[in-house]
Amino acid sequence: MSNYSPFKGTTGFKRILNATGYSLAGFKAAYQNEAAFRQIVWINLVLIPITFFIDVSSVEQALMIGVCLLAIIVELFNSALEAVVDRVSLEHHPLSKNAKDMGSAAQFVAQSIIFFTWVIILFR
Repeated sequence: MSNYSPFKGTTGFKRILNATGYSLAGFKAAYQNEAAFRQIVWINLVLIPITFFIDVSSVEQALMIGVCLLAIIVELFNSALEAVVDRVSLEHHPLSKNAKDMGSAAQFVAQSIIFFTWVIILFR
């Protein structure tokens, strides 16, 4: 049995260029179609610059920025999961609800990590 996929095509620099294009298309689709993604992007456009103007160490600043970016990653996965569930069927099904609720829970955890990281660093 071969590990080859007929959907995998290029290698080397061409693959990197293709992957970059797919990633940019993914960001565009998420921004255009997902209100939660847009909200997180705008929150990060406020929070991340704030880290440059507050009195924290460079490690703390990197941590604050990192947890903000974590929320973007989690929201991208959550949005992708929801799209796949909707692609399979728009009918109400307990497993579909569970999948979407779990994606939402993951985003809640990511947002909680941001909150507690910022509170701990700012009010230590």
